[in-house]
Amino acid sequence: MVKEASLPGHAQGGQQSGQAQGAVPTALGSEQARNGQAQGTVPTREGNVVEVGDEGRPKPPSLDGLKLMEKCLKCKEIVYIRDLEKNLKVCPRCNHHGRLSAHERIALLVDQGSFVEQDKDLLSADPLHFNINPPAYADQYPYTQKLAEAQRKTGLNDAVVVGHATIDSKPLSLAVMDFSFMGGSMGSVVGEKITRAIELGIERHIPVLIVSTSGGARMQEGLYSLLQMAKTSAALAKLGEAHVPYFSLLTDPTTGGVSASFAMLGDVILAETGALICFTGPRVIEQFMHIKVPEGTVNSEFALQHGMIDMVVHRRDLRATLARLLRLYS
Repeated sequence: MVKEASLPGHAQGGQQSGQAQGAVPTALGSEQARNGQAQGTVPTREGNVVEVGDEGRPKPPSLDGLKLMEKCLKCKEIVYIRDLEKNLKVCPRCNHHGRLSAHERIALLVDQGSFVEQDKDLLSADPLHFNINPPAYADQYPYTQKLAEAQRKTGLNDAVVVGHATIDSKPLSLAVMDFSFMGGSMGSVVGEKITRAIELGIERHIPVLIVSTSGGARMQEGLYSLLQMAKTSAALAKLGEAHVPYFSLLTDPTTGGVSASFAMLGDVILAETGALICFTGPRVIEQFMHIKVPEGTVNSEFALQHGMIDMVVHRRDLRATLARLLRLYS
């Protein structure tokens, strides 16, 4: 049984014996604790040492820092990552669709080796010199520092990847957003790259596909980010005048200024199963209105029921569905 309360003289004894601060001594592992047991670990009955989380529960096993298991965000089921990836990151128990990166999404949808990325070198600036001083919370960094950190973590220059490819040998221009880059927020570079993808469709007279996943406009760019709503919408109007089809795929989540602009302007609007689709998220509504939002009122099924989108498609059927649409509209 784990005893979480610190022992008398714990700090002094830890310094003398080299015990890491915050280590958890146990009845079975008191000798290990005295001899310098690592912080955040507990011994098992077999004498092995396992990591524990914030709640004192063992963490999922890992191999050299590589996670082997992951918890479903919806049903809380523990699933092996290899099984999750085989199932396209869809929970085999509750059918919850996990988020994909932009390159994972591209690999899922287009013909192998057909994608050619464009405008990769566009980088966001800091036109407002956005910096809150003093910070409102501990990890609030200047915008330029946040951009650099997001670029380091994701390997992307911004929250969208654009280019051209083929699906079932049918060419198209596509833009795929990535939520892991600052919540997929739309800044000036995101708006510019999406506009260029639309213009490529006009130039080559090929259909355009935009895959949306975003928290909305990027607040650090203020009015510049809001102007992207008008710019992308105007480009789509020109695409319509050229009689080129535009397909919009909504994934979890699609909210804010993105859902209020190009995401909802498609000739055919598809959505993944269970995706959060709304303008204002349920948490903000609950905080402002002081009411509980009924479950299932801001997802793709609700949007389909009320005529806001055309089809809800399971992830495994997306490629075949898009190929069929391309054959019909080309």
